[in-house]
Formats: sequence, structure tokens, C-alpha cells
Amino acid sequence: MKTYDGEQTLMRIFVSEADKTDGKSLYEVLLKTLRDEKIAGATVLRGIAGFGAKSHLHKANILSLSQDLPIVIEVIDTQDNIDRVLGKIEEILTEGLVTLEKVRTLRYGNNNQ
Repeated sequence: MKTYDGEQTLMRIFVSEADKTDGKSLYEVLLKTLRDEKIAGATVLRGIAGFGAKSHLHKANILSLSQDLPIVIEVIDTQDNIDRVLGKIEEILTEGLVTLEKVRTLRYGNNNQ
């Protein structure tokens, strides 16, 4: 397992829970792509409320069976690895937002080592 010490890159991908690509959930396709590309790790976060470029409010509603909540995929890896997969992410992503920022990692690795 990789161990990083120091500055890495955090990529956040903002999409909607209802977004699809080829009939599949967009966030699941993105997550599989990141895993297939051997990215160090990714986490999918489901928001309880939010709005995007169209200013349409998306929020959890107990009476609704179908949700269209905000989804954020957070990815931390080296800048080189992020740059390597960014083109593939852009091919999949037709709507959404991607942000990049520098972060400092303090520890990453398997606790059994």
C-alpha cells in the first residue's frame, strides 16, 4: 500500500444523485473509473441539501421515495496521478464541477503494516 507524506492533491467532483451515464449512476461510474485507474482512494459523500449552476434546490424530503441529492466524490492522490485520470473524468462528466486543491497528508496506509 502506498504511503504519502507531505503535499498531495485533493480532487472534488460535484454531481447530482440523479445524474446518469449510459443508464448507470454517474457517481458509481466515476468511482469505478477511479478504482480501475489505481487511484489511492476515493470517498462518495451524499449531501442533505444543495444547489448548483441552475439554482434548483435539492434537499432530502421524507415524503419522497426518489431523491436527487448532491453527491461529492473526494479523491486524494499525487498531482501526477490526478492529472493522469482527469482526462478520463472529463470524458465521463457532462455536467458537474471539479475542483483541485493542495492538501498535506499526515498518514496513509494499512494499519496492519
